[in-house]
Amino acid sequence: MYLKNSLSTVTLLIALLSCSSDDVADQNQAENPQSQESMYFPPLNSNDWETKSVTSLGWNQSKIPDLLNYLQTKNSKSFIILQNGRIVMENYFDSHTSSSVWYWASAGKTLTSTVTGIAEQEGFININHKVSDYIGNGWTSEPLTKENLITCKHLLTMTSGLDDALGDNVAPNNLQYKADVETRWAYHNVYVKLQDIVSQATGKTWSDYFNTKLRDKIGMNGNWIQNGDNSVYWSNTRSMARFGLLALNNGNWNGSQIVNANYFNNATNTSQNINLSYGYLWWLNGKTSYHLPQSQLQFPGKLIPNAPDDMYCALGKNDQKIYVVPSKKLVIIRMGNAADNVNLALSDFDDVLWQKINAVIN
Repeated sequence: MYLKNSLSTVTLLIALLSCSSDDVADQNQAENPQSQESMYFPPLNSNDWETKSVTSLGWNQSKIPDLLNYLQTKNSKSFIILQNGRIVMENYFDSHTSSSVWYWASAGKTLTSTVTGIAEQEGFININHKVSDYIGNGWTSEPLTKENLITCKHLLTMTSGLDDALGDNVAPNNLQYKADVETRWAYHNVYVKLQDIVSQATGKTWSDYFNTKLRDKIGMNGNWIQNGDNSVYWSNTRSMARFGLLALNNGNWNGSQIVNANYFNNATNTSQNINLSYGYLWWLNGKTSYHLPQSQLQFPGKLIPNAPDDMYCALGKNDQKIYVVPSKKLVIIRMGNAADNVNLALSDFDDVLWQKINAVIN
């Protein structure tokens, strides 16, 4: 009799706990409906893309006009917010349309970072090996003993020690010794040598390898266009959003791991001990200090104070932006002309823009 009563009591307690758990889950889902929603990936080779309304997310609709007005007055061409992969806002300005293409500028560095990771996972390169293993000796003007210290990883992390004051030209006579590797962080165009490395190692042109292994895998459009000493990527805004969605999912696209997740995790975390706010050609928020292009100064605090601490981003000349926020499952894209003055990456525009974004999403 005692055992029977005990079993009945246990059964009742389990039932009560189950009901309590279900009630909490229902309440959490009601308060935060997107938390239970699956990640969405738009189909390849299609303009179809699922959307989500601002009101269904509980965002502040009344703050949207202020955000859009700010974007328009700051010379924007396009703006997209994805939440869980679905389009919540998509706006175009100044005769720009969904089919118009625009340049990524240095935001495209993250494309080079990603394809470098793909080449490594396929066994063509090792980022810890020296650059000259792939493109031969004499690719710089440094003494051979110094040149042979520069690895692919040093190009990814901007710690090659090469002189960044000599311009964007990456011919050997313009790549000169400034400091030993890993002793100096400097924003330098020499990262483009990674494209030569991938091309040499794979036996493919950079564009062909990029298109096959990344662009076409996630349904992007666009092409690399030579601009002086740089090869710059141009695409429509949704293509930039597709890449941001890949980044949000740690290199995974709808169940297919495009780039190794461990590599991508390393790429979006601090990569060296000089500029804590820099990964593998990705900028990182929420760190205790940061460096900026063309400066050896260390600035205290977060890169973008108004943005979430876990955000990582691609920043390009004249305010081309990809913001990725894992904690909120957000991807935010901005393309356009310089908001204010010409700049290489970060500008005051970032922090004010995030202030206005926060007014909508919080």
